[in-house]
Amino acid sequence: MNSLTVRMARWSARHPWRALLGWLLFVALCLGVGSAVGTNSAKTADYRVGEAGRAETMADEGHLGRLSTEQILISARSGPLDEGPAASAVRELTGRMRHLPEVADVADPVRSSDGRVLMVEVSLKGEELDADHKVGALLAQTRAVQRAHPGLLVQETGSPSVSKGVDQQRDDDLALSEKISLPVTLVTLLIVFGSLTMAAVPLLLALSSIAAAVGLAMVASHLTPDAGVGKNVILMIGLAVGVDYTLFHLKREREERARSGGRLGTEALVELAAATSGRAVVVSGLAVVASTATLYLASDVIFSSLATGTIVVVLVAVASSLTALPALLTVLGKRAERRERMGVPPLERSREWGRAVHGKPARRPRGGRDGWLWSALLRPAARHPLATLCCSVLALLALTLPLTGLRITEMSRDTHSRAIPEMRVYDRLNAEFPDRRVAHQVVVQAPASRSAQVTSELRALAHRAAADPLFTDYARIRTAADHRTSTLELRVPYLGNSPQAEASLKHLRHDYLPATVGRISGARYGVSGDVARYADYPAHQDGKLPLVLGALLLVTFLMTLYAFRSVVLGVLGVVLNLLSAAAALGLLVLVFQHTWAEGLLDFRSTGSIGSRVPLFLFVILFGLSMDYQVFVVSRIREAVLAGTPTRQAVVEGVRRSASVVTSAAVIMTTVFVSFVFLHIIEMKQIGFVLAAAVLLDAFVVRVLILPAALLLFGARAWWPVRPSETEVPGPNPALVDVG
Repeated sequence: MNSLTVRMARWSARHPWRALLGWLLFVALCLGVGSAVGTNSAKTADYRVGEAGRAETMADEGHLGRLSTEQILISARSGPLDEGPAASAVRELTGRMRHLPEVADVADPVRSSDGRVLMVEVSLKGEELDADHKVGALLAQTRAVQRAHPGLLVQETGSPSVSKGVDQQRDDDLALSEKISLPVTLVTLLIVFGSLTMAAVPLLLALSSIAAAVGLAMVASHLTPDAGVGKNVILMIGLAVGVDYTLFHLKREREERARSGGRLGTEALVELAAATSGRAVVVSGLAVVASTATLYLASDVIFSSLATGTIVVVLVAVASSLTALPALLTVLGKRAERRERMGVPPLERSREWGRAVHGKPARRPRGGRDGWLWSALLRPAARHPLATLCCSVLALLALTLPLTGLRITEMSRDTHSRAIPEMRVYDRLNAEFPDRRVAHQVVVQAPASRSAQVTSELRALAHRAAADPLFTDYARIRTAADHRTSTLELRVPYLGNSPQAEASLKHLRHDYLPATVGRISGARYGVSGDVARYADYPAHQDGKLPLVLGALLLVTFLMTLYAFRSVVLGVLGVVLNLLSAAAALGLLVLVFQHTWAEGLLDFRSTGSIGSRVPLFLFVILFGLSMDYQVFVVSRIREAVLAGTPTRQAVVEGVRRSASVVTSAAVIMTTVFVSFVFLHIIEMKQIGFVLAAAVLLDAFVVRVLILPAALLLFGARAWWPVRPSETEVPGPNPALVDVG
């Protein structure tokens, strides 16, 4: 019992107030340093992938990149548009916008086909991703014009204002998520521990870990840029694993305290918990970190940001469970011991609190209803392992059937919630000006001597597109000052996520471009724009998926092999994780690619799954599943080391860990389910699929499939090295009754 885990816990137990003060100083330091250095946000170039990304880079090199634009609609509140007030509003709006330092250009007003709406387009200076920070000034001027002309309706939309609205909605949603998950987590912990004091410990440690991780993530963003999702994932994963790790440790300390019958002091009990559950927490945390690190192989700024947030918060949560938690347990334990020496507390509430701290049941004897419940749930696997294994696996395979209809797409602007006012104006814009819905930008880079030929071929391309019903007759050619780069803008009268828009992109790339600018010697060309981005990003992910999944499977196998020295358990862990992840993804397809659950979960189906969801599910679930795998198998392994027959060790190990695993799963599920209430469709899908995956993993895989498989394997499960042949960090099996 002299591992690093035990030494850290021992020091914290012997110097509890120093450890707690050190932890608080660490959290404060992380927040202070993070606030001082700030967040390094991802730039537009960091998001570029595929042909669209290459085309945008070429356009920027020629200073012909697309500018972010806002559209202001001016119409009558009812009836036809009065020309006089409308012209006055346009003049005032144009003058106000042109005086703004954020504005690059204000276009002449355009009238809708029925003459009822005027549209003024305003272009912003600078990077596309910076526009949502600048658009507030434009929105303020639009509101001022609206106040000056109350008889008119003056509304603004555009990518920057929509992005700003989405950010505000996400912040509001996260606040709602916290209001849901925190109370439910506290209630669950109250049920588990029967004590408000003990229930508050995991929650407080998790929240402090999240605070420290937020500060560290700001520092880490200077190595890998933050894509704006770091805080989301830190909150989601931090609350889940922070509570889980503390719960594993707390339950083991209480169990050892009850088993010792008062023969061991608080410090010795803390060391015992650190040698067993503490080691499991470290291994689980390292498994989550290793699994999540495979996201960096996706070569995507969003996945890198998700990986960084997850890794940081998991490492901080592990650190809190090895330092602050032993110190807290020591303080609470010694206080209870002093009260016992002074006599029984007079109040019933104090008696219940003291019994909870000492690991004694508050209302019922140990091994009562909970023991009966888990014995009943484990009975099928214990008595009929083969039948249980076959039925459970077939049930999960049945849930994977909807995957045959899986459709992956990039979630576009059209999928945002209409609760955002700018999205409702966006719908009006598309209805009144259908010829301005989508634009393709063809970018050509060639030697300056071939500039005239490039222009000629772009005109030929525009002529071909004009004859195609998928395009409008609009065409705009621009050439850079050095004559090396030229662009052609074409418009499509369909929404960006429509089949027609996708078809227009295919026509451009596979038919029109090769037949025109493709004939120019030495020319480089490509198509960018929203449709191209929506097409190229999923294709980029598909190309990276085999590499990431292959690395993920290898990491999972190696981490299990490291933890248990068993090839069989390593392979079994990989197979079970794949099965639960595939089943959860099948459920996701069943719910979100159809319309039957729209009213139930408050969403509008896009008929597809977000391109980031499957990969994020596999990586995060593989990591989190290691929590349960390590905790359950560690208990079984301890029993085998103590001389318990394998069959009995499996049943007893699973039964003793089942309540902790399922309690942790309920808490983790609560956190993930709270994200289902968010408006952003991709976040709803992530929350739903992670919640479903955790429930399936905890209640089907770990309670039915895993014990059934281990019972069928018997002693062969530990191949090639039996537990008795290895030296395992932890308490002496002869001194601790783990059976």
